[in-house]
Amino acid sequence: MTRKRRADRRLDLIAAAHRAIIRHGTEGVHLNHVAEEAGLTSGAVLYHYPNLGELLVDAHHAGMERFYEQRLKRISGMRDPAEKLVVTIRSGLPHGPDDPDVRLLNELGGAAARNRMYALLLTTLYDRQVSMYQSVLETGSALGTFTLSGDSLLIARNLVALEDAYGYRITARHPVIGPQEAAELILTYARTATNNPLKTSH
Repeated sequence: MTRKRRADRRLDLIAAAHRAIIRHGTEGVHLNHVAEEAGLTSGAVLYHYPNLGELLVDAHHAGMERFYEQRLKRISGMRDPAEKLVVTIRSGLPHGPDDPDVRLLNELGGAAARNRMYALLLTTLYDRQVSMYQSVLETGSALGTFTLSGDSLLIARNLVALEDAYGYRITARHPVIGPQEAAELILTYARTATNNPLKTSH
């Protein structure tokens, strides 16, 4: 029970660090900020995470799971490559301008130039997302669902880049680019790149 409670407490602290980073910024967050969000003393936080930097890295990594692990799990049972591609594109965008996971990624991106660990986290996420897209594209090509306009790696990299660019526009509150508009803009490129209509129900 003690071991389970400690594991649960670490998860609570990761969530508290997530909120503290969004509130104070990756480089502005301090131990007392995390403690305040968690409703604990600074000493209690240090008991579970003696190194604040490790806690912040874990918080960033947890925030990234949605954009790779959870997406991969979501499409794993789908048979139609076109459906997989549409779902992958839609699930990579913010839900809205206040999406906490995307705001966390934006904070991480701002600090990556000065922190090698944060840069590595972002690079790893990018590479995994590219690999995920590339797998969908190549499966679709092998099945005859897609006729790719070029190299699958280049198309996959462009799709991730478009995700990032339009995701930023959404969180920056662009007046005419919301989640649905951004998804359609990316799908327009994907349709040309795959020679597939990529029909959606929306």
